[in-house]
Amino acid sequence: MDKITIWHNPRCSKSRNALTYLQEKGVDLNIIKYLVDTPSKDELKKTLELLNISAKELMRTKEEIYKTLNLKDETDENRLIEAMVENPKLIERPVVIKGNKAVIARPLENIDKIF
Repeated sequence: MDKITIWHNPRCSKSRNALTYLQEKGVDLNIIKYLVDTPSKDELKKTLELLNISAKELMRTKEEIYKTLNLKDETDENRLIEAMVENPKLIERPVVIKGNKAVIARPLENIDKIF
C-alpha cells in the first residue's frame, strides 16, 4: 500500500480531524507540517496537477496575507505558487496525497476518493 502524505496544520480542526480519520484507518502516514516544512515550488506544481486544480483554487482567499499581497486579480500561476511557497499560510488544508491521487480533505469524506 502506498504511504499517504498529509499536509497538516495541528492548529486547524479540519486538519486534525483528517489526521485522526487516517490514523483510525491504520494507514502508513507521512505527516508534513507544511507551515514549518513548506512544499517547494515543484512539489506545489505536482500537487496541483494531482488535484487537477489551479493555484488560486488551493489558496485560502480569506487570509489577511492574501489581501495584503493583492492576489485577488492575480492570474499568473507561477506568481500564485511563489506566494504560497513564501507564505504557506495561504495553502488550503489539509491536502492528502496517495500515489498519483490527491484531495483537499474538505469535507472529510473527500479522503475516501484516494482509496
